[in-house]
Amino acid sequence: MPTYVSLVKWSEQGIQSVKSTVSRTEQVRGQVEKAGGKLVGVWWTQGAYDLVGVFEMPDDESFSALALTVALSGNVRTESMRAYTAEEMQRIIQKLP
Repeated sequence: MPTYVSLVKWSEQGIQSVKSTVSRTEQVRGQVEKAGGKLVGVWWTQGAYDLVGVFEMPDDESFSALALTVALSGNVRTESMRAYTAEEMQRIIQKLP
């Protein structure tokens, strides 16, 4: 399954309800599993981002739908990217001229 990394910042609404951040993350875990994916991990961080999440999802469309669903809550803003394993990167390199 493709892997995705999300860099997360709390919105004003999200920081006001920061005490429920762990339970909100568990709700996201349920949404991920319902969509056929896996929440590999979430880490609360210091610096430019408040959380980092790593997900495995069936495809780009499933991940995009999940990211939009989470954004609809109004608690966070995300910046997400597709991550590649060494095997996947090797296949990409094989396609280079």
